[in-house]
Amino acid sequence: MTIEKIPYSLNSKAVAEATKQWMHIRGVTVAEIAELVMLLQQKYYPDLTMEECIHNVEMVLSKREVQNAVLTGIQLDVLAEEGKLFPPLQDMIEHDEGLYGVDEILAFSIVNVYGSIGFTNYGYVDKLKPGVLERLNDKTTGQIHTFLDDIVGAVAAAASSRIAHRKQAEREKELGEPHVPEDAEEAARKLEGKDRIE
Repeated sequence: MTIEKIPYSLNSKAVAEATKQWMHIRGVTVAEIAELVMLLQQKYYPDLTMEECIHNVEMVLSKREVQNAVLTGIQLDVLAEEGKLFPPLQDMIEHDEGLYGVDEILAFSIVNVYGSIGFTNYGYVDKLKPGVLERLNDKTTGQIHTFLDDIVGAVAAAASSRIAHRKQAEREKELGEPHVPEDAEEAARKLEGKDRIE
């Protein structure tokens, strides 16, 4: 009797829940990331609300490729905290080595989700390190956030890009210009007869 091997499959809900759980364990909230989004976008959209910022952060975090990056980065930070990486990688991540740029490369995979304008947003918050990023970069806590600080900045940058794209779509709609739905979320709403752009 031959037993057929079941193909590997991981439930997307499980990945999403693990992402939320690990962000919570590592002490980062959606609201803190949304504050970075507000900082990045309020100058351009004075009527922007925290509710909008939170919604856009949540939408970025709902993307599987973003969840993959979050889980990978946090895992490497935790292993470095526990001293479980092989040298010299252990030392590079533990000390956030200046010549080690893989943390930024992982962040770029998040920034890319909503287009190239996210790069400038990411570069700005990465250099300034406001809010939650300042806390994550505090080396006196004993925690290692070499990857997480870049991931959080990238999520904020991607959410900012998402807002910019949607605000442009709103302007086009108000002007009666033709508009092509940017992503599946908007297209699904149109199919359901919902015209409002989130």
